[in-house]
Amino acid sequence: MTRNVFITGSGGGLGVAVVERFLTAGWNVTAPRRAEVDLNDPDAVRQAVEAAAPLHAVVNLAGGFAAGQPVGETPVEDFEAVLALNLRTTYVVCHAAIPHLAGDGAIVCTSSATAHQPFAGSAGYAASKAGVTALARAIAKEGVRCNVISPSLIDTPANRESMPESSWDRFVSPERIADVVLWLASPESGALNGAELPV
Repeated sequence: MTRNVFITGSGGGLGVAVVERFLTAGWNVTAPRRAEVDLNDPDAVRQAVEAAAPLHAVVNLAGGFAAGQPVGETPVEDFEAVLALNLRTTYVVCHAAIPHLAGDGAIVCTSSATAHQPFAGSAGYAASKAGVTALARAIAKEGVRCNVISPSLIDTPANRESMPESSWDRFVSPERIADVVLWLASPESGALNGAELPV
């Protein structure tokens, strides 16, 4: 049986590897780009999900890192923008996709190690990613299998360019994370629900 997956954030360094991993495993992949679907628009997301249904998995990779100033110096609008980028998009996609998930369907969401170890200037990003984990665990209590990956720094070309002095042998490759995502989306991990896996 061909399995269908809806993947957001497919244009990023991790997203490219995840899409390739699912295709290699024989899945039918729907991966709308940002220019095609506004993930903060419930109607647009609903239409995209319905076109891909029935779904056996949903992988929420869309989002982004945003470092700012200390809380006392960060406008509320900037904080809300990061919440929309990471948390609202995940909610909108899950809301649209859950009615179209097959009986053994699974959702994979993306948090961050920063949610557990924030640093100065990361309040918006850390809070948005902590919110993703809480959302996923709530969904897991509602009869839908939903788990979370929580990456630290990923070895992508963009990260290497922005941090050329880092020791990249210490960081995980997108391909290795993609293996974890595929496993979480597959029936083989069916006993796991509401978990957050550091990768």
